[in-house]
Amino acid sequence: MPEKREFQARTERIEELVRILEGAEDPKIHAVALELMQSVMELHGVGLEKMLELVAQNSGGEHLIDEFAQDDLISSLLLLHDLHPDDIETRVLRALDRLRPNLQSQGGDAELLGIEDGLIRLRIHGMSGGGCHSSSAATLKSEVEDAIYQAAPDAIQIMTEEVEHPRPAQLVTLK
Repeated sequence: MPEKREFQARTERIEELVRILEGAEDPKIHAVALELMQSVMELHGVGLEKMLELVAQNSGGEHLIDEFAQDDLISSLLLLHDLHPDDIETRVLRALDRLRPNLQSQGGDAELLGIEDGLIRLRIHGMSGGGCHSSSAATLKSEVEDAIYQAAPDAIQIMTEEVEHPRPAQLVTLK
């Protein structure tokens, strides 16, 4: 988790620096800084691509690349450079599979309806009835969306269709 926070802090700092450069009065400074950033990104992308090629050529390399894809930090870098070995659908399905036991323990579930041009369409099943229905439905939806955006930060938008199933009646015994 500290690794994830550090990556997020560095990303936020980069975004802050880009905003400062975008506000620079001299357009030449802005253009040079942008070109510098793009050049560094391209260099890192080419280096990462070569590393993945070398790893893939070695025994067990495919397994190691799969481990890279499962690591939040490395996965983010691979996505940033368009080198992630898994397509967006695979990543979304994997996130839903990881989340499913928790959703089912809350009486819910989620299914992927489709992905088109970065738009992810989901159906979220929940239970209706009970005193906290709206907050639990909102919680389920939030958990699903958070998991999807973590696995697929390249998603443009998530559209959800919510389906409620009646909560089974519970027998209360009075003494």
